[in-house]
Amino acid sequence: MVHFCKLCPWQSKKLLVLSILFCTITLTIIIYTSQLKYGTMTAKYLQIFRNITMSWQDEIEEDTERVNIYLKGIWTFRSDGRLGNQMGEYATLYALAKLNGHQAYILPAMANYLSPIFRITLPTLHDSVKNRIPWKEYHVNDWMEDQYHSIPGDYVMFTGYPCSWTFYHHIREEILREFTFHDFLKEQTDAFLRRIRGERKNVTYVGVHVRRGDYIHVMPDMWKGVIADKKYLDTAMAYFRNKYTNVVFAVTSNGMDWSKENIDNSKGDVFFSDDPQQSSPADDIALLAHCNHTIMTIGTFGYWAAYLAGGETIYLTNFTLPESPFLKLFKYEAAFLSEWIGLPADLSPLLPQEA
Repeated sequence: MVHFCKLCPWQSKKLLVLSILFCTITLTIIIYTSQLKYGTMTAKYLQIFRNITMSWQDEIEEDTERVNIYLKGIWTFRSDGRLGNQMGEYATLYALAKLNGHQAYILPAMANYLSPIFRITLPTLHDSVKNRIPWKEYHVNDWMEDQYHSIPGDYVMFTGYPCSWTFYHHIREEILREFTFHDFLKEQTDAFLRRIRGERKNVTYVGVHVRRGDYIHVMPDMWKGVIADKKYLDTAMAYFRNKYTNVVFAVTSNGMDWSKENIDNSKGDVFFSDDPQQSSPADDIALLAHCNHTIMTIGTFGYWAAYLAGGETIYLTNFTLPESPFLKLFKYEAAFLSEWIGLPADLSPLLPQEA
């Protein structure tokens, strides 16, 4: 009994300490768990708040874009033709929209043509939006006119096949930036030019575009005109051979067999773009644009090759009869820069043959 009475106070203190310790640990766990739950719930609510805020921000941005579109309208160009036509339509749209203070958009078809080749910057208007807009069609001629300085309408879709420096030559540097080639095309072109240069030093590259294809029949049958012949190409190439040393000609064409048969390569200074493999329109225009000078024949593709290349350009001029209906749609002075050199075409195949 004596021992029990002596131990009891100690045991009571021990039990009290243990109880306090247990309660403290339990309370700590409860508080920690609550904090975790609260923190998780807080994090969830914060995330929900962020999502709502981001959604509001997206809606605000979309509304802002709608307001901008409402204020500036939407101008675009109907996508027609092949690469040269598409480039002419893009550059004309860019210039006219800027001139009139409207926002320009391109259609998906035009983007599909141009964006794989060039670093164009105009935004694309998706078909789902395009089909809901009450467009006002506006036809443009192949040359700039005074009335194009104040074109009415907020939702304008241009039509036509313009390919004239008169629309955009005053902002030439901007147009050249729009038609900056992607790096892979630059590298590919540089490799081709290095290969054809060989051991030559201080080479002058002259790009040659020979337009044939459907023009063989379209020009005489529909437009009372001709396309470039062998004599024209010989004269144009002689000009560069006489003026520059170490000239190398890079020839592209949609009639390569005819070109190889009719272009004089007796000096070994002519190289064709389909060697060693068939080239694409993107390959060809990149090659021509990276040459120092240009010989073009006829058509928008050759025009753009010359415009991008800079340097000297020789072109075929007076290639239709005076009564040609083509001249109602086309002006030589609006198609070719004044510093370019025009060689008159031989129209004798169109004239009545003497008996």
